[in-house]
Amino acid sequence: MWIDTHCHTKHSYDNWLEPLDLIRRAKTLGLDGIVVTEHYSYEASKPVEAIARDEGLLLLRGVEIATDKGHMLAYGVEDDGWNIWGRDIWLPLPAVIERIVELGAICVPAHPFREVGVCSLLEDILDLQGIAAVETHNGSNYETDNELAIQAARHMHLPSLGGSDCHKSSAVGRCATQFLQPVTDMVSFIAAIRVGACQGSYYPGYRPAVPTAPD
Repeated sequence: MWIDTHCHTKHSYDNWLEPLDLIRRAKTLGLDGIVVTEHYSYEASKPVEAIARDEGLLLLRGVEIATDKGHMLAYGVEDDGWNIWGRDIWLPLPAVIERIVELGAICVPAHPFREVGVCSLLEDILDLQGIAAVETHNGSNYETDNELAIQAARHMHLPSLGGSDCHKSSAVGRCATQFLQPVTDMVSFIAAIRVGACQGSYYPGYRPAVPTAPD
């Protein structure tokens, strides 16, 4: 089954994507499910649950956390009690991982080789402890960024995930994760990742962007 494990809606407050448009686009593409990972807050995605249920699409919820070394996807938290820092950005990466794992959830670095200002994990991912997988395929990345993430996951012997990182309808499903065992809820989602029964990929039919030389 195919799940887009990194989606945003207007509840991330950096785009205008309506949850219904996200869900219907995912169904049109033939995705089996999506994970909504709004920025900074798990609770922000709560309104999307009922819409997905009415539309008959599997929807899980996580959160994308902005740390001082890049963005981290957390799966398995149940509220915003994970955030003990009282702010939304520049959170200390090792402490974030420790906190998420302490709560029984898992951490997955998002687009680790995408250079975003000074907050990029890059090669430091190779020394990172406590993560459960690597997002190797991100639909907003250049292909070269994803290739570096693929190499890192292999070097670290970690499973891979794929997600579109969509902020608009046309971006949904550019990348996704193929799960090799059934996923019906967050418990089975995490269980599949822990045993490596998943593979990040470009979703069939999508062509990744390739950087071009400046004019």
